[in-house]
Amino acid sequence: MNITLVMLAAPIALIAAALPAQDQAGDIADKIINNPNPQAFQVFNAPEPARVVADKTVQGGHALRVKIPGADAKAWTISLSDPIEKPVKKGDKLVLAFYARATKSEAADGGAHLPNNGVQLAREPYTGIFGGPVDITPEWKMYDLQGVADRDYAAGELSVSMHLASGKQTLEFGPIFVLDLGPTS
Repeated sequence: MNITLVMLAAPIALIAAALPAQDQAGDIADKIINNPNPQAFQVFNAPEPARVVADKTVQGGHALRVKIPGADAKAWTISLSDPIEKPVKKGDKLVLAFYARATKSEAADGGAHLPNNGVQLAREPYTGIFGGPVDITPEWKMYDLQGVADRDYAAGELSVSMHLASGKQTLEFGPIFVLDLGPTS
């Protein structure tokens, strides 16, 4: 069975449950505009290479493990990226939904604060389209952020970006989904 289809089943059900009825009418899988597989993600500037690990407790059974040696005033110094493979139209509602957890952390609660997670230009000046902070827990959880495209974007012009250098921590990322729900009403 195709691993991507397995990864999509439960997350799509969770996302679909949160959508208005008119958004559920079509096939939600058709709204995914990136490759959600952890093997497709890129990590920049991590001293130790990120690696894909098997984990039966996360959707799809695999996660990307990233070890961060410590905080940096510029949290984007170590970042995760996933290209958006389809075009986006001005006014389209976008949803970034991802599975993540902190497996090691200096934080008292064992979690990690990621100061910026979102969708941005994939090239300079890396302008953000939408995003925000997320507090990751030690348990697998799906996090989501939403925004609206401010203009038309060609396939490959946007990417997911997550700033990871916020502390000494080991983070794991399961599937990352970007959905284009079409024009806002």
